[in-house]
Amino acid sequence: MSAEEPLLRVVRGVPTAEELAALVGAVVTRSRPAAAPAPAAASAWARSGRPTIGVTAGPGAWRASGLPS
Repeated sequence: MSAEEPLLRVVRGVPTAEELAALVGAVVTRSRPAAAPAPAAASAWARSGRPTIGVTAGPGAWRASGLPS
């Protein structure tokens, strides 16, 4: 097994364990891929084109069939 170069190197100063942990946490967070954006909500125009449950048969069904849903 060969010795690898360190990913981070302290050039100046003596950081505490907490400071190094914060630095590593920040680097790990930035190296992750961005989350996929949430899908956009459908507009009112797109919603009107979706199939809906139709009017069922029964008393007054013919009248309800002409009304907007």
